[in-house]
Amino acid sequence: MSETIFRGGTILTIDPQHRVLAGDVATRDGAIVQVGGSYTPQTADYTVLDCAGCVVMPGLVQAHVHTCQTLARGRADDLELLDWLRKVIWPYEAALDEKAARAAGDLACAELLLGGTTAILDMATVHHTDQIFAAAEQSGLRAVIGKAMMDADDPLIPPGLRESTRASLDESAALIGRWHGAAGDRLRYAYAPRFVLSCTDELLREVGEQAKARGVRIHTHASENRGEVALVRERFAKDNIVVLDELGMLGAHTCIAHGIHLTAEEKQLLAARGAHICTCPSSNLKLASGIAQVPELIAAGVSVALGADGAPCNNNLDGFEELRLLALLHKPRVGPRALPAPECVKIATLAGAAAIGQADRIGSLEVGKRGDVIAVDVTPLHTVPATSPWSQIAYAAKSCDVKHVAVDGSVIVRDRALQTLDIHEVRAHANEAAARLFR
Repeated sequence: MSETIFRGGTILTIDPQHRVLAGDVATRDGAIVQVGGSYTPQTADYTVLDCAGCVVMPGLVQAHVHTCQTLARGRADDLELLDWLRKVIWPYEAALDEKAARAAGDLACAELLLGGTTAILDMATVHHTDQIFAAAEQSGLRAVIGKAMMDADDPLIPPGLRESTRASLDESAALIGRWHGAAGDRLRYAYAPRFVLSCTDELLREVGEQAKARGVRIHTHASENRGEVALVRERFAKDNIVVLDELGMLGAHTCIAHGIHLTAEEKQLLAARGAHICTCPSSNLKLASGIAQVPELIAAGVSVALGADGAPCNNNLDGFEELRLLALLHKPRVGPRALPAPECVKIATLAGAAAIGQADRIGSLEVGKRGDVIAVDVTPLHTVPATSPWSQIAYAAKSCDVKHVAVDGSVIVRDRALQTLDIHEVRAHANEAAARLFR
């Protein structure tokens, strides 16, 4: 039984009392055994991480990411959503082979972990999802991953992404068999129909039924772009969230990316069903999609999480940048106290854990939970002087300030060095694969 000790930091517990403590956070055999105070190792197999000058907190949880898209970073700038998909992203995903998918996955996992993100909800592409799981497995990241599902008869979808309803469901079932609960339950599966316009009603109904029967989550997009919303209304004569609900897709096991253009009825429906919205501020700004009404969603009783989306629409996977934007974007419209720093940090951690169905395991530092812990150095000049750790994390900290990272108590990043992947190889493989794909 090995132990990992984050020693001597300022601790943001994100527990129900929102306590700020001093001292150590210790894990044994992957679980947290002490929060605060001084910890004495109980075994001969232990690792001590120096956290003097650090804020120790739960790892960030990003509830909407596309790791497979990372090789297209910088290739789809200055486009709105539907053009972005049809002109760049879908052709790129159709061209991915196994080697390129693995290179994209490794690059994304390395970036996420070095930046303090310890868990993600990820939508892969139609093919090669095994490679994304394999990248997460080797890197040590906690991940809920699903293959993108696209069975609609749309001539704008490249042939390489078109699939039959049965093939899409069968491949999802096979992936569940191979990966759901793998790596000591660090890896799980989520059905990932891309959005209602890329899927048939038959597929969406079947996903709704099978997700409940198999006990897995649903991860999709909705109400991201005004053009997309108009097309949904044209096809169904109803709004996105109503369509998802009538097809059996909406529930506490559902996380919907974006949710920018929602009616009052849709917000009430999301709250009634217990579904989660994942807001992606940088992506929504870059694609000119809009700004999700996060304070209003929370006031309506909707659980909101945070994510970076993908490298081609962001152009990074920096959870701290998303956290800062979340804390700032809503103040001009709603007021300076719209989303206080502690609430934003909770959204980036515990609310994300709820969105991926693991709030009982991660997202706060409490005895018995899994040891997904990060130490953020708050001695750099841009965080000094220290007046409030909440303020430092929400408004001042950067991903490059992350010093140590553990997942399930295993040290993944130590003194800013990734322990599980060779970043020189990751960089070389990503550059080679991207050059080959875009040649």
